[in-house]
Amino acid sequence: MLNLLLKNGTVYVDGQFKKADMLIKDGIVAEIGKEISMDSCPVADADNLFILPGFADVHVHLREPGFSYKETIASGSRAAARGGFTLVCSMPNLNPVPDSVENLKLEQDIIDSDAVIKVMPYASITKGEKGQELVDFDRLADKCFAFSDDGKGVQSADMMRRAMEKAKAAGKAIVAHCEDESLLCGGYIHDGEYARLHGHKGISSASEYRQVARDVELVRATGVQYHVCHISAKETVDIVRKAKADGLPVSCETGPHYLAFCDMDLQEEGRFKMNPPIRSAADRDALIQGIKDGTIEVIATDHAPHSRREKTKGLAGSSMGVVGLETSFAAVNTYMVQAGHISLEKLVEIMSINPRKIFGLERGIKIGRKADFTVVDTHKQWIVNPAEFVSAGKFTPFEGVKLTGDVLLTVYDGELVYNKLI
Repeated sequence: MLNLLLKNGTVYVDGQFKKADMLIKDGIVAEIGKEISMDSCPVADADNLFILPGFADVHVHLREPGFSYKETIASGSRAAARGGFTLVCSMPNLNPVPDSVENLKLEQDIIDSDAVIKVMPYASITKGEKGQELVDFDRLADKCFAFSDDGKGVQSADMMRRAMEKAKAAGKAIVAHCEDESLLCGGYIHDGEYARLHGHKGISSASEYRQVARDVELVRATGVQYHVCHISAKETVDIVRKAKADGLPVSCETGPHYLAFCDMDLQEEGRFKMNPPIRSAADRDALIQGIKDGTIEVIATDHAPHSRREKTKGLAGSSMGVVGLETSFAAVNTYMVQAGHISLEKLVEIMSINPRKIFGLERGIKIGRKADFTVVDTHKQWIVNPAEFVSAGKFTPFEGVKLTGDVLLTVYDGELVYNKLI
């Protein structure tokens, strides 16, 4: 267990920043205060650094079992630690799909063996994520983080309604990838100006927001806790905002790339291709406003690694998905905090506190609790070079971009899991 004294840092504790020392003794947060001293304990100077609760990402693809050539739980969890994350939730589009206790155990066994941080697996909503038959919610509920068919929208309203009823009875959330396949029309980037100028097939915003609107009405009928994955469209922001105003148990997330780029920033490379796509400047601005007013409570990376072969076929031919665990903090700090849209306190809320709060998990730095935190330099500038990533995935729209903010140290469950500070 870790013994460490961090001197002169700025600690996020009890919802605010406090200039203080922080002592970790035998992996426990033992003391937070002024002029702490401790004999025979390693000391690190944290002056001008921030000590934040470990980040949480409720939407990552760790690709194992079934697709370990893209990423493994070992490499993905190490990448998460490098990014300041102490909790990630792994999506269920695996082989086999975690649609039964037996299949979920295959994934959990690898997590137990190889993960360096907390990894909580999703179970799927339907068997094989095929949208035809519901999983056994009762048997899976106490073994999974939540239920999702991520990668696919549940096309049948009746199927989704019944899933919500089952999840509600089991005390679990539905986490929805919203995509009406009847509105895709072969598209693969946003149906906007860039697509028209370059002859690409577009994905309409309606394919996202119409299914969100459908699901919100089902939430109204069932009362289930409902979380919308990776929202990208301004209309979706409006729908979620109204649902919240109506008092419905609805939350949502967006990703750093949707806050940084618009469709006119696209290049003819697979590293700009993800689902949902990067949309218009108006959509980006609506997402930023949604974070500012609390409609969007969570940042999630949708970290989705693919092999070089799968991502080097241009916008039309490449697989959907980009990586983000190692750039998330810096991207949000750069495009949201440094740009003046939000405070650093707000960043902590949307990257650490809210993801845990929404799903009922323990959160924050507390005296007497196992150490779970990250130390960041909010002013360090660096240029994104995917060749240096810990993740097996190397494809990101932030390649070559200068970001501000770096993770120096990550501690999970009282153990040092990433370090370039001491």
